Amino acid sequence: MVYGIFIAAAFVVIMGAIYLNRFGDVISRKSALSGAAVGTFLIAGATSLPELTTSFTAVYIDNTDIAVGNMLGSNVFNLLIIASMDVVYRRKKLFQHASARDNVPTALIGLLFTLIIIIALINPGSIELFNVGVEMVLIFVMYAVYIKLSNSSEEEKEEEQVDKDYNLKTAIYGFIGASVVVFVAGSALSISGDRLATITGMNSSFVGSFLIAAATSLPEFVAVLAAIKMANYNMAIGSILGSNLFNLQILFLTDVMYQDSAILKAVHTSNMYIAILCVFMIVVVMFNLLRTKGTGNTWMYAAPSLLVTLVYFVVSYTIF
Repeated sequence: MVYGIFIAAAFVVIMGAIYLNRFGDVISRKSALSGAAVGTFLIAGATSLPELTTSFTAVYIDNTDIAVGNMLGSNVFNLLIIASMDVVYRRKKLFQHASARDNVPTALIGLLFTLIIIIALINPGSIELFNVGVEMVLIFVMYAVYIKLSNSSEEEKEEEQVDKDYNLKTAIYGFIGASVVVFVAGSALSISGDRLATITGMNSSFVGSFLIAAATSLPEFVAVLAAIKMANYNMAIGSILGSNLFNLQILFLTDVMYQDSAILKAVHTSNMYIAILCVFMIVVVMFNLLRTKGTGNTWMYAAPSLLVTLVYFVVSYTIF
């Protein structure tokens, strides 16, 4: 019964998030919110809503490992999506057609944030501000500054796209409806995941970091696949890196909700291994973006991404 609920909730979350992304895109293009930065924020919020509801529900049922593991695991799974797509579509050489100037700064910020989280996990006796870890406050403030600086230096670029399926009013109602669906399904996903961990004896960190994280990250997989099909490799990579930064802001909000202490004090040490895996994967992404472009063997080109994919599954098996 628990397995059925978990699978059904995961399916509903995936479908709901796909429609959130679709309606959010229409709203960002057909309303006063059509600026590039605001539109990106709206879409990022839409695709991250499954992680938000899942982690908030995990805090409510007092399962901090699922709450934190879901966020870190989603970031890792997002990077796995890019790596696996780079292997599958190795002839297209995704990273050699993406802009290092646009994507490396975002990757660097994500790397810095993840290192801060690792330090907090290694040293759980961190300073707290109103029961929120100072490291999470630092990440939130740095993200706000990064967004401000990015917006001030970014030129507005609008693409004229006409959506024939939805008008603005329909998109707004659809976005609200899909949000409610994702909220309910994400809550069911957390509760059933918690029960699944109890019944099977699996580590809650594993359930949060891999099973639930994979389910809530599948909408990003659909979005990346669509971008690759359109040969927009910059968008494929940039959307994943940007989504990962946004996910860490959800972790800050999760810490605010968890009022017993700083949330990183209350989680299993296995979450640190997920964060370290994330650092490794970000470094490889940066390497792929910065390395000299060549026309060699496609398998040689895809070797770093293949390594990332293999390491992901080895770590998954080890934690399990």
